[in-house]
Amino acid sequence: MKRLILLGILGTALAGCTTTEEANKAIKSRWIGQPSDSFFAQYGPPVRSFPLNNGGIVYTWRGGETTQVIPAEYRTIQPATPLASSSSTVTTVTRPDPGTTVTETRTTNLNLGLQAQPQHVLVRPERIEQLFCEAQITVDRSGVIGNIEASRDTTGAGFSLSRCAEVFRVQ
Repeated sequence: MKRLILLGILGTALAGCTTTEEANKAIKSRWIGQPSDSFFAQYGPPVRSFPLNNGGIVYTWRGGETTQVIPAEYRTIQPATPLASSSSTVTTVTRPDPGTTVTETRTTNLNLGLQAQPQHVLVRPERIEQLFCEAQITVDRSGVIGNIEASRDTTGAGFSLSRCAEVFRVQ
């Protein structure tokens, strides 16, 4: 039952995640046919431009830049045996009577009660991840957006699969 509840919560959380493809559809429907000046006024200037033979321009825009700290990951290893223990075995063979052999084995365990402490082993060190959205914006000679598409997209700052979806507020 707990597993089903957990799967339901996970499914609901993932359903709220927007992908780069969904972000592309949303920004295309919102911006194609609009003046590029309106886009740049709202989201900031482009970082590069490339002139086209037909008089249009392809702009590279980058925004939503931030960093995210991914904490280190550790695994705990439990020790298998006590820290201070010893064991000794003594075997005694006697012949009390002719034709009779008695074998006696005694094992003594000494455990001082000291246990080795669990060890924390580093699996993955802490890292800093750069988050951003980069888009290619093609405009005609009059400055109207003919195409816009996320060309580079990182994961989002939260549970989002797309930083572009966060920047452009795609639901």
